[in-house]
Amino acid sequence: MITVENLSKSFLGDTGPVVALEDVTLDVPTGTITGVVGPSGSGKSTLARLVALQDRPDSGVIRVDGFNTAALDPRRLRAARRRIGVVRHGDLLPQRTAAGNIALPLEQAGVDGPQRREKVGTLLDLIGLTDKAAFYPDALTPGQQARVAVARALVGDPGLLLADDPTKDLDPDAEAGVLTVLDRARAELGSTVLVVTDDAGVVRRIADDVALLEGGRVQESGHLLSLVQDPGSQVAQALLPAIDAPKSAQARHDRLAEVVLVGFAAVGALLPEATTRFGATIAVVGGGLTRIGETPVARFLLGVSGSHADQALAWIGERGGLVRQRATGPQGIVAA
Repeated sequence: MITVENLSKSFLGDTGPVVALEDVTLDVPTGTITGVVGPSGSGKSTLARLVALQDRPDSGVIRVDGFNTAALDPRRLRAARRRIGVVRHGDLLPQRTAAGNIALPLEQAGVDGPQRREKVGTLLDLIGLTDKAAFYPDALTPGQQARVAVARALVGDPGLLLADDPTKDLDPDAEAGVLTVLDRARAELGSTVLVVTDDAGVVRRIADDVALLEGGRVQESGHLLSLVQDPGSQVAQALLPAIDAPKSAQARHDRLAEVVLVGFAAVGALLPEATTRFGATIAVVGGGLTRIGETPVARFLLGVSGSHADQALAWIGERGGLVRQRATGPQGIVAA
């Protein structure tokens, strides 16, 4: 649907050119939710504007449905822009109801009344606000306003839904509602979704694929569940539970190992079975459990004791766990 190839963009600052993006390449697979995550100033919003075809890059190519947008004439460029629904926060028209705001793009496109009402009704159901159709924006909560903004972006059946910082300034319940709507757009409407955010938790909850943007460059990208199993992944370090255990606890075990387990079966069964099979004592010294989408993922620091501790850890690794042993000194003391 959308492919970004070697994209660069600079702006003129007070002291000269400022590089916002440098040689950025990104693929947004059709039918997925792709997250671009990075700190403030990393170039995320610049990338969002370029992908939305609201600005032009200094160099590089943006392809929509395989077409190089730089080579399109004005008419075809307008058509390409219509293939991209942009979630715009804070600009709901105060004089129009929730339904009226969603319907506005259809009115501008000349869609007749019955078709508009049917489409708006479908989207109000998608965002869970059918009972708020006649409410004006000032009578809606910030989270409800954000969901209306998502519905308005979806009303033209775009191939790509682009959400730049969709949960900004929302409380946890409102954030969950917006992310649920984005996920439903993908699942029920077949939308391809690109979410740009500085909140790694947003990516962890809904993304299939992720790109880490820092200093205007993509530092890492790929399928999220694959990256979290890569011991050198910056994405894994950002998304998985931190391992923080006192040395006094670490010193009580024959072996120490960092273990990443993915999936219900691995998280729920591997450690108890290894304990039984090898007669080892396995204790969780640090780390914790999270979810990547609906998939449970654990990162634990394990303390393993017993004559078959090494075999137990090897067995866990053979069954899909990512196991990295830590060096220990005499009597199980962690080596410096």
